[in-house]
Amino acid sequence: MRAGIALGTNQGDRLQNLKAALASLRSMHTTGESFLVSRVYETEPVDCEPGTKSFWNAAIEMDFDGLPSTLLDRLQAIEAAMGRPSKRPRNAPRPIDLDILHCGNLVLNNREIIIPHPRLHQRRFVLSPLADIAPDLVLPGRTQSIAELLAALDDPSDVLAVDINI
Repeated sequence: MRAGIALGTNQGDRLQNLKAALASLRSMHTTGESFLVSRVYETEPVDCEPGTKSFWNAAIEMDFDGLPSTLLDRLQAIEAAMGRPSKRPRNAPRPIDLDILHCGNLVLNNREIIIPHPRLHQRRFVLSPLADIAPDLVLPGRTQSIAELLAALDDPSDVLAVDINI
């Protein structure tokens, strides 16, 4: 299954956080298509408390052999290993945040997981990195590609590419 995952960090050494998460994600990639990595973007915090540090965001696309629930469990294990508590206020600062954006053409909506990510199409900080690696992707339930969604987005938040490699 081809899976898209968003990475975000705004606590501690953001570059090291992204690199550590990326290494863990690479170890989960199965043979098949390429492991794709976007550029890194510095983004304004969305729906966070005043004074929250800006985020560094990226996206990857990889092959994963397993159920979406297994992928979610593995992502949450990476977050926990990197210091993100399982019980936390919504949108609290975090060393790493890993969200499943899509899993092929799969559509899921239950208490545990919603795929595709329900707010993906509304967030420049997700669409910008995803457009780097999958601009022509059309998500289930949508008619526009990621690039088209990004171009049409009415979101004034700043999303600036950071000149680093992860």
